[in-house]
Amino acid sequence: MKVLPVRLRSLVVAFVAGLVALSLGTSSVNAAGTAGGEWVENSLGLELSSAILIDADTGQVVYEVNADEPRPPASMTKMMTEYIVLEQIKSKALNWDEMITVSEEAANTPKDGSQVYLAQGEQYKVKDLYMAMAVGSANDATIALASAIGGSEQGFVEKMNETAQKLGLSSAHYTSATGLADTTVISARDQAKLAQIIIKNDPDFLEYASTTEYKFRPRDDKPIVNINWMLASNKSNTYLKAFAYDGVDGMKTGYISAAGYTFTGTVKRGDQRYISVVMNTKSKEARFNETAKLYNYAFNSLEKKTVIPAKSVVEKAETVKIKKGVKKSVPIITESDISLIVKKGTEPKVELTGYELKKPEELVAPIKAGQVVGTATYKYTDEQGKALEKTVNLIASKDVKKASWFALMFRGIGGFFSGLFNGIVDLF
Repeated sequence: MKVLPVRLRSLVVAFVAGLVALSLGTSSVNAAGTAGGEWVENSLGLELSSAILIDADTGQVVYEVNADEPRPPASMTKMMTEYIVLEQIKSKALNWDEMITVSEEAANTPKDGSQVYLAQGEQYKVKDLYMAMAVGSANDATIALASAIGGSEQGFVEKMNETAQKLGLSSAHYTSATGLADTTVISARDQAKLAQIIIKNDPDFLEYASTTEYKFRPRDDKPIVNINWMLASNKSNTYLKAFAYDGVDGMKTGYISAAGYTFTGTVKRGDQRYISVVMNTKSKEARFNETAKLYNYAFNSLEKKTVIPAKSVVEKAETVKIKKGVKKSVPIITESDISLIVKKGTEPKVELTGYELKKPEELVAPIKAGQVVGTATYKYTDEQGKALEKTVNLIASKDVKKASWFALMFRGIGGFFSGLFNGIVDLF
């Protein structure tokens, strides 16, 4: 057996050791996230700590990974700040052209994150500060708005937590307006729920979130550039077109060391809109690549199907009793349809789990067609055995006029004698 020279043997050993180290290193990265906590195994091969994908219209969860673990959201925190500002605009507590004076704490925002370099005492319009926050994730602009609304950032944080409670975001705990604090936490599920609320309540938000660049000051050399590389409008950008995804028009990225790279996104194609959240991915590029996996899964494998059409008659609840009408009851139907996101090619089945009708005392003629008279609840169980309940209003299918006093009098007399007769019969 021929023995290799010492120098050649050393090179071979070093090469093999390098391959082993590389293999071990790769295994380690695949097993553990970048900001504490392990990546969770999942069927899509996502490398992250938690994720969720929901139907924006109904909130139906179509994919999730460890979605209930509260984690630092980093700058995705600003979505709550953005929501509160929009609510202030709607209530007329603020207006877009109102001038905000930069507070001392806004001017002293830590310089290790995104900012537009505000100086204490400067004045800017609400709209400009908002766009700096929504497009460029500017921390100082965010704190300027927060301190204007709450008196201080901490005062605004109290408002953030109160709002989270009202919205039912049970996992959310905010300690800053920007997300720079690693003590702020929220689950992927609640983050997606917040995104859904924003889109439903303030659809104009997507106009701001999808702006690719914004000139904050006339004197600035360059505009603020949107950090969301997935925006569909980036398809014409030489450097970002590899990440641009058809239909993406929001919403917010984030990064601090404790959170890893995070992203709340939304995509719309045709009538279908999805909302996604990914938390603790390994790089700024990965957060978009992992999100693209979710969207590809949704558009390639899923479809929306109507399982209960609008104006359907519900089994065992075909009519409801009313009082003082020319008829003693009225036929009822479903107010709207029930649609589900399901695997393409499948025929989903739902079962009626219950219905609740208003009492006759609550339904006094005249009754109008379309008047809500009760609810019906259906249950759908997906392929993974997860149950989803949907409740739909039941409505009167036609008008019922109030009976004349003469008819009501004879009906009352008839009821009296009927009761009297039954009472006599009960004596024997």
